Amino acid sequence: MLTDFHFYLVAIPAVVLVGLSKGGLGGALALMGVPLMALAVSPVQAAAIFLPILIVMDLVALWAWRHHNHRETLLIMLPGAIAGIALGWATSSLISANAMRLVVASVTILFVLRYFYESFKSRRGQEIPAKPQRPAAATLWSSLSGYASFVAHAGGPPFQIYVLPLKLDPKTYTGMSVRFFAIMNAIKLIPYFALGALDATNLKTSASLLPVAMLATLAGARVVKYLKPAVFYPLMYSMALIAALKLLWDGLPF
Repeated sequence: MLTDFHFYLVAIPAVVLVGLSKGGLGGALALMGVPLMALAVSPVQAAAIFLPILIVMDLVALWAWRHHNHRETLLIMLPGAIAGIALGWATSSLISANAMRLVVASVTILFVLRYFYESFKSRRGQEIPAKPQRPAAATLWSSLSGYASFVAHAGGPPFQIYVLPLKLDPKTYTGMSVRFFAIMNAIKLIPYFALGALDATNLKTSASLLPVAMLATLAGARVVKYLKPAVFYPLMYSMALIAALKLLWDGLPF
C-alpha cells in the first residue's frame, strides 16, 4: 500500500470529488479525480487505484438510487456502451487518449451551447419539447461513452448528449445513469486485470480510501434528491461544460 503523505494529500480530495459525482452531482467532478491523483502518482496508476473505488461507489450509489431508474433508456444504451469498451480495449495501443479527449470535448461544448441557446429561446416563450427515444443516436453516443470511458476516462459527456435532451425527471435520470456507469465499470475490470494494472499495492491503496469514497457518494446522492428540475438541468449542463473544458485542456498538446 502507498504510504506517502503527499499522495493522500491529493488522493483524498480526488476521491471526495468523484464520490460526489457518483452520488449524482455530475461528470465534471469525476473528471477531476484521476488528474488530481496523478499529481502524486502516474496517470496509469491513478486510474488503476480509482477503478476498485469506483466499483464500491457504484454499489453505494445503486443502493441510494435503488428506487429510481429508466429501464427503456438503460436497455437501449447498454449494447453500444459494451461495444465501445471492447473497441477501446482492442485499440487502446493505437488511439491517443488526448485525441479522444479533444473530440469528446469539442462535441460536448457545441451540445451545451445549443442547450443554453434553446433555454434562451424558451424564456422568450418558445418551449423546447423533450426528444423521443432514438435507437441509432443512443447506440452512437453510448458507444462513444464506452470507448471514451476506457481510453480517456471521459464517458460522462457523450452519455449526457443523448440522455439530457430526453428531459427525464432528475431522480429518474440519476438512477439510470448510476446503473449505466456501474455496469460499465464492472465490465472494465476484465481488461484492467488483463493489463496487470490491479496489483496488490494498488488494491490495498484503493481499500484505504474506501471510507472516504462511501461517505462522499452518499452526500452527493442526498443533495441531488432535493434539487428541482429547474435547478437540476442547468446544473447538469453547466457541469457537462466544465467537464468538456477540462477534457479540452487535458487534450491540448502543450
